Amino acid sequence: MAARSGIRPAALRSPAQVPLRPRAAYDGAGTKTGRIPLSEPTPSTPGGFVSKAFAGEVVPFGVIAFREGHDRIGAHVRLTAPDGTESLHRLAALQDGTDRWQTEIALDIKGLWRYRFEAFGDDFATWAHAAAVKITADVDVAVMTALGRSLFARAADEKLRPVAERRQLAAVAEALQTADADAVLAVVADDDVAAIFAARPLFSLSSATQEKSILVERTTAGVGAWYEFFPRSEGAKRRKDGTIVSGTFRTAAKRLPAVAGMGFDVVYLPPIHPIGRTHRKGPNNTLDAAVMDPGSPWAIGAREGGHDAVHPDLGSLADFRFFVREARKHDIEIALDLALQASPDHPWVTSHPEWFTTLPDGTIAYAENPPKKYQDIYPLNFDDDPAGLSAEVLRVVLHWIGQGVKIFRVDNPHTKPLWFWEWLIARVTEIDPDIVFLAEAFTRPAPLRGLAAVGFQQSYTYFTWRNTKRELEEFLTGLATETADYLRPNFFVNTPDILTEYLQFGGRAAYRVRAAIAATAAPTYGVYAGYELFENVARPGSEENIDNEKYEYKLRDFAAAEESGNSLAPYLRRLNEIRRSHPSLRQLRNLSVHWSDDDSILVYSKHLDAAFTADGKSDTIIVVANVDPHSVRETTVHLNTRIWDVEPGDSYEVEDLVTGAVWSWAEHNFVRLDAFAEPVHILKVKERS
Repeated sequence: MAARSGIRPAALRSPAQVPLRPRAAYDGAGTKTGRIPLSEPTPSTPGGFVSKAFAGEVVPFGVIAFREGHDRIGAHVRLTAPDGTESLHRLAALQDGTDRWQTEIALDIKGLWRYRFEAFGDDFATWAHAAAVKITADVDVAVMTALGRSLFARAADEKLRPVAERRQLAAVAEALQTADADAVLAVVADDDVAAIFAARPLFSLSSATQEKSILVERTTAGVGAWYEFFPRSEGAKRRKDGTIVSGTFRTAAKRLPAVAGMGFDVVYLPPIHPIGRTHRKGPNNTLDAAVMDPGSPWAIGAREGGHDAVHPDLGSLADFRFFVREARKHDIEIALDLALQASPDHPWVTSHPEWFTTLPDGTIAYAENPPKKYQDIYPLNFDDDPAGLSAEVLRVVLHWIGQGVKIFRVDNPHTKPLWFWEWLIARVTEIDPDIVFLAEAFTRPAPLRGLAAVGFQQSYTYFTWRNTKRELEEFLTGLATETADYLRPNFFVNTPDILTEYLQFGGRAAYRVRAAIAATAAPTYGVYAGYELFENVARPGSEENIDNEKYEYKLRDFAAAEESGNSLAPYLRRLNEIRRSHPSLRQLRNLSVHWSDDDSILVYSKHLDAAFTADGKSDTIIVVANVDPHSVRETTVHLNTRIWDVEPGDSYEVEDLVTGAVWSWAEHNFVRLDAFAEPVHILKVKERS
């Protein structure tokens, strides 16, 4: 198990444990390997980009370190906080045959941290190991005693050690002059002596890696519960003639208390700008829009303005600022869609035609995502005037930051050059480091990861399409380990574009299962309005909702549905309560997959050591989910209980945080999960007396 360093910022400002200066020796200077080879340091991000963490995240720092022969080594990471404070954290060998050393450190101060790994020949550990083996076998007893006496005398002479410690070491050195074999072995086994050398090792050789950096961003960059809704639908009313009057920012603000009441802390709004009229889409993406059809908000731009304007039906910029202020009163942040595309009516089309792709016949190319076609949208082209277009996008982003927006959900970022996002995010966060960009990167793994590496704080993932036990085990493990140093997943369970077959045909159980996994497996997740109403009918031949809100208003009565018992809102509310109460669920890297005997029972845990919790108590959650929404499943689950410091075979109590049931569990446990009642156990491991 890795060492843990629960040091908080205040403690990091205290005097660091400084290693003592080694004896002069040739250390391999000028070679790539150094005297003690060090390799594969983590955190690490592809391409040499800076790794990321969020304030409060527990980050594993690790490196591979070894040396020739049987002599012992030690390793630590030297960490420099953004304010220049330096601290030293001892690493522990993982004991898995990989020669990997690791520790966990909670990073709570925002800013750029620097770190490097250092390895050294651990003279005390080398002597203690050899002495224990040889003296027990009655081999070289006098030699090992003499070596020990010399080692303790040398340590006692080191001026950087505390005076009391030097006296203690000198006393041991003197005692070893006349010690017999049993007395020497007693020194080897003395925990106080071991603690002295663990804190200030005695070493004679050393190597170090180059310094690396990790950027710690605000907690919201990595933790949050998102709720998406269209402001035009919130408060919209149907006239007697059947037409609909759009909702406004003022009416949408009335929905905020209910969203906050469910425990969501980010409200994401699709584009709020004027919508083009040319080739406007009608219901279900048809090409025959009626006069009163509102069109797709992603067809941005009309005579009323472009990306820096608001749709007049929603109100004014002042009304939008009111909406942002109302959200803050409910501890909600507003995330705004940043869609870099334009309708044919956008002012950019006439003022900057070079920002678009012109076809041989002189027309501008519209957007496509085969087989989907978006005749109402022109994609931007960064090749003809990259400087001008980039400057304009920066202006637009800063404009909305000026209106109180701190979070941007970016539409299809993989259709824009990667260099542009690297430049834009760096420029924006240089101005305001609290800005968060979420990438809607439904694309291939390489560009998805590339966007995260160059700076996106969050990313949509393939979560919606990972539904079987095997798929989820592999997917969740990869996110918690392979890419966690730079890619933060946002587990949206649905979107206006994504209504998977699992939700279409899985019934209400499917909605509970997906929400529970999303809310517990990732520190950031989200739902699109209507999820709590079990909206599961798709447009034939697609995975989009029928009567899609992208193209029309949606009139919903959330309160009536909850009152009648036909709403998932109470379950979402409970999930978010659990997330707030359990800090282990607000971490990404601490997920461990366990085993069950059933191909449809997914089991994973999230554990946070007591060193990293506010109350000084460890926090462990076990999730057992029946991912088959059509069945009742009975099976045995097998847990690695050592993760939460319970030895195999020992019993402990677990409490279901949804139902309140309490069971006595051990390493192997029987479970029964009824998809039609409670398809998921969310279990708290209770403190043992």
